[in-house]
Order: sequence, then structure tokens, then C-alpha cells
Amino acid sequence: MRKLLLLRSTLLLAFLASEAVAREGKEHSPNERTLILSEHPRSEASKVYVGGRVATVLRFEKPCDAERTKMLGWEGHFEPLLCGGRSVVLYPLRDLTPEDRFMLMVTLTDGTEIPFIVTAHRQTYDDREIDQQVNVFANREGYDAVLSSLYRALESERELREENERHRKEENSIDHAYATLLANGAEKQAPFRKEQTIVLKDGEVDMVVRVFSGKGKAAAVFQLTNTGSARPWRFGDARLSSDLTSRTARPLALRMNRAELVPGASGNIAVVADKSAFISEQGLVDLTLEIFRSDGSLQVMVSLDHRLIRE
Repeated sequence: MRKLLLLRSTLLLAFLASEAVAREGKEHSPNERTLILSEHPRSEASKVYVGGRVATVLRFEKPCDAERTKMLGWEGHFEPLLCGGRSVVLYPLRDLTPEDRFMLMVTLTDGTEIPFIVTAHRQTYDDREIDQQVNVFANREGYDAVLSSLYRALESERELREENERHRKEENSIDHAYATLLANGAEKQAPFRKEQTIVLKDGEVDMVVRVFSGKGKAAAVFQLTNTGSARPWRFGDARLSSDLTSRTARPLALRMNRAELVPGASGNIAVVADKSAFISEQGLVDLTLEIFRSDGSLQVMVSLDHRLIRE
């Protein structure tokens, strides 16, 4: 089995690690937020975070002047601006990179000019967040601004409760405990048997991938080293799925000892998958584990054969 796993994973990893391809079909987390201009320095343009093929709506207190509302350099990156009533609609043709910056100047019918910088999604702990709607207010006064801020506070409270619940469950999860041991290099203390080790290089990132079998579980550890001299490497996301077409996510436990690698630094990302993640209507199926950078690009991909699950 080890030879079969090694052949499959080596071919798959060598092909995908040769170039970090942009993640197709990556799920974004759209959100509505309030922007109160009086909270920001007048000389600084506020940022709007967009995602490829997802419309972002800017809503203002007063009607917009379509003739004087412009975005520089939008051609080839966005559909033409839609400006009507109190709304401006942005529609990117594809995902932007964090380095992309587009200057948007919205002019209201009373002559007020409001600058924005349109850029790529924000990277959160476990998602890539984009603006679905941005409600723009001149100041904190007024019923609409207060109501919108209330909704924002309620949403933040809900997200905090969900985050606390997630952390509580992870603290009591045996799979997260195993992932912590693997991420910290304590492989001998975890109930896994190493099946294969694969060494790869992708540009300025050296990788050592170790795949483990276990009783009712499987695991993989990615040791990454940033060999570049300029920018840090940042973790974005991990995804476990059985079908790369539908990309239906399967549950996993993930731990890392470093989420960001400065030039010259190394870090481990450990993933543990329970047998239940491999179960389908047809029985046990093979899964694909993908690791993404913070810019949404695929860093490395490995196949987890269902035979890694030992009885």
C-alpha cells in the first residue's frame, strides 16, 4: 500500500506544486458593513473589499451623480460601473490580488466627492471576506446610521458566540489534540504510523509532506520553509473534499505552529481526518487535501487514500 500511495501522491503533488494556481470556485464570505466617514481621516480613502464574480453594492445617504462617478483602470478587471439612485455596483470579472488597488471616486448630486480604494478580499482566520454591501454615512447622526450600527453590533456578537463555541469544541476534540502534537513535532506521542514522506519545492517554498495512517483516522503534516528574501508566506485555508468538481467540504482538524513564515523561517501545518469524513453512499472514498496561501492560491495538494484508515 505504501508504494501505491507514494506513487499517487508524488504525481499529484509534483504536478500541482510546480505552480501555485489560483483557487477556482473558492467560497467567499459576503458581508454587509457600515462605513462612517467621520471615523476616518478625510485624507485617507476607505477600502472596499471585492471578490471575483460577486457584486458589491455601495449605498449612500444621498443620490449619486453617475456622470462624475469614476473608477481608474477598471477595464479588463470589472464590468462597467452601475450607478443609480443612492447605489454604486461593482462587479469584478475575477479575483484581485492583494497588490491590486483601484481608485474609485463617487460623487453625490450635492457635489460631495468620496474616494475609495477597491482591492482584494480581506483574509480572516478561516475565510476570505468580501463586501456584499457597504452602507456609507457622512457621520454617526441619523436614524439609518444608528440602525445600521446596531445590526453590525448584533452580527459581531453572533460571530463572537460562534467563534467561542468553535474554540470550546476544539478544546475537547481528540482530533485537534492529535493535530497539535503533529504540528509541534511530537509524532511519536500520536497514534499514527508514517506511510510516506515526499520532498517538494515550489518557487521560494520548500516542502516536506508526511502522510500518516491511524486507527479510524488519517493525517498529514506539511513542513514549509520560506526560502525567499522578500515577502512572508501566510497560511490561508485548508480544504478536505472527495470531489474536486462539487468541492463539498469534509470535516477536518487543523493545527499549525506558525501561520506566517518570514523569509528563512519554517513551520508545520497538521491535519487530522476522522473515518467519518471518508464515508459516502458508496462506502469509504479517497479524499483530497488542499493547502492554500492567504492570497487564495493553491500551495500544495495531497490525496488521502481511504486505506490509510486502519481498523
